[in-house]
Amino acid sequence: MTAEPKHLIDWKFWDDEEVREMLALARHVKRRRWEFQGHLQGRTLVMLFQKTSTRTRVSFEAGMTELGGHAINLDWRASNFTLADVRSETRYLSRNSAFIMARLKDHSDLLEMVEGATVPVINGCCNLYHPCQALADMLTIAEDRDADPRGARLTYIGAYNNVVNSLVSISAALGVALTLVCPIRDDTLVDDESRSRLLDLGLLTETLDARSAVREADYVYTDTWVDMEYFNDPAFAEEKERRSKLMMPHQLNAELLAGSRARVMHDMPMHLGYEITGELAESERSIIYDQAENRLDAQKAILLTLL
Repeated sequence: MTAEPKHLIDWKFWDDEEVREMLALARHVKRRRWEFQGHLQGRTLVMLFQKTSTRTRVSFEAGMTELGGHAINLDWRASNFTLADVRSETRYLSRNSAFIMARLKDHSDLLEMVEGATVPVINGCCNLYHPCQALADMLTIAEDRDADPRGARLTYIGAYNNVVNSLVSISAALGVALTLVCPIRDDTLVDDESRSRLLDLGLLTETLDARSAVREADYVYTDTWVDMEYFNDPAFAEEKERRSKLMMPHQLNAELLAGSRARVMHDMPMHLGYEITGELAESERSIIYDQAENRLDAQKAILLTLL
């Protein structure tokens, strides 16, 4: 009897020790990339995209290439996923691949894929979670501290979104103290289970005082105030303006971080002049491009573990 595949929907569904082992593997892969050449020879990853992508596509495709495998880029809109049952289409993809990575707009579509899949499904981003980004974030912090991220003080300033949900769940597993400054918050998109766990561990602080939050932080992290699909959408212009006015006092800039020694993080793409200034993004305290590069080794660790 074939074993059920293990999926990556979010870190909340993994044991803490499994998360720590995944991070350790990502660090090892980054230091000794040559050791893993050919490990996925003859294996195919199908990458399914509803959402636009730069880092997710490039890191998974490059990762598969460097590991000796192959990646297929499949646009949801150019496929029969727009016409047919999600589960049956996923079952077909499973017959042609070792893994499926899906970057989708709606979490419910991801769950349907999991129901139909007979190979591991990796959540490349949905409206509720972004686990691949969270692993790269923790890899970045671990590398910066020359150790694991336990005990790091991370402040996130921005909208409470999918990135936050996955930061909350992975922080619980890795012992990271997380402070959230989230003036924009849709309670229907908050993972209360993960949030409650981090609170119970004494690792979660929530405030709207950004200056106080960055004062003792080791790392300050921000994200787009408006979902990338809507940033240039005329139909979303009024909401974009509302969010920008609400969030501008919390912009990451030199004034806000004056007196703080925190390193600066952003998951990209950046909207310079909105959530972060160009000056800060390119400053010596920025580790944004390290963070983006670390998506590659994080994805490799995910693929190697799930196989």
